[in-house]
Amino acid sequence: MSEALRLVVAGGGTAGHISPMLAIADAVKTEQPDAQVTALGSPGGLETKLVPEAGYPLEFVPKAPMPRSINADLLKFPFRFITAVNNAKKVLRATKAEAVLGVGGYVCTPAYLAAKQLKLPIFVHEANSVAGMANKLGAKNAAFVGTTFANTGLPGEVQVGMPMRSNVATMVKAELREAAREHFGVTGEKPVLLVTGGSSGAQSINTAIAQSLDELDAAGIHTIHITGRDKQIRDAAGEQLAHEGYTQIEYVDRMDYAYAVADLMICRSGAGTVCELAVAGTASVLVPLPIGNGEQKLNARELVAAGGAVLVSDAEFTKSYITENVINLLADQHKLEKMSHAAASLGQRDAAQIMARRIIEEVSTRRRAGQEG
Repeated sequence: MSEALRLVVAGGGTAGHISPMLAIADAVKTEQPDAQVTALGSPGGLETKLVPEAGYPLEFVPKAPMPRSINADLLKFPFRFITAVNNAKKVLRATKAEAVLGVGGYVCTPAYLAAKQLKLPIFVHEANSVAGMANKLGAKNAAFVGTTFANTGLPGEVQVGMPMRSNVATMVKAELREAAREHFGVTGEKPVLLVTGGSSGAQSINTAIAQSLDELDAAGIHTIHITGRDKQIRDAAGEQLAHEGYTQIEYVDRMDYAYAVADLMICRSGAGTVCELAVAGTASVLVPLPIGNGEQKLNARELVAAGGAVLVSDAEFTKSYITENVINLLADQHKLEKMSHAAASLGQRDAAQIMARRIIEEVSTRRRAGQEG
């Protein structure tokens, strides 16, 4: 295509939505370096930080969630929703968008409806095993629906895997291991346990780890604990908890280093995390989020069935579980290697490229049809 592609990508709230959105945007720019990509998000979401850091312009659409009870907000909802759709249309017109990609989240519903009204092709990527409401709506009118997992129930879905940023998608764990250990300040040959509850953190996981530090240290394990923003573990004096063999940080920008440094990772089973664990070949203990519609447990099932991960419920993830199971697992290098190989057998690295190429092909086809017409 001689003229620069103009694409609007929509998604936000958490890294689980934003990361695949940015991965697809990056893949579009790799295929078409002069492409103009604009992101749609909501005020207050993590996209306010991550999208500008990735180098993309960010426009906002106000949140208009459907109230779950009969109250004053229910009466205001139609007006708020119409405003959100109209704001999305303004952005699409201002950017002269030729296509809209949505990955889920509040902002996607108005973006999908605005695209439909303007007769723009819609592309959907669903990260989870259970599709969200916004993507169920968008998929009804989509030119292409890509999913991470099979059988999400979306019409016309094609399983492509999870779009991920290139530093993770192309990583080779063995090649990064020494740099990753240096990055996190790991010395000697201690096995490394890396713990994360995702970008927002997980209080129950954080608490269980804090209670187990003496036992982990006594077992000769270096624990790297990514607590989540504003969820630091503090001592009785209110200071950030310091402990031998323990590194505490709120957030990590280099997740490729996190996967590379870990002999074992403890984490939630968000779709992005599960797929990145597979690509990295990192053994894991998965603790699904105990709320929602159960999608995190479903996300984990392939990795667990393959032998690349162990599943434990949030309620059962306690100090006792860590001392009786996690410490023993970290002492069994043969078992960890088997889990690593099993995880790596499921790794899919090209989902972002597949989505990008479908967008570019569709826009190119529409341009040719317009010229011929």
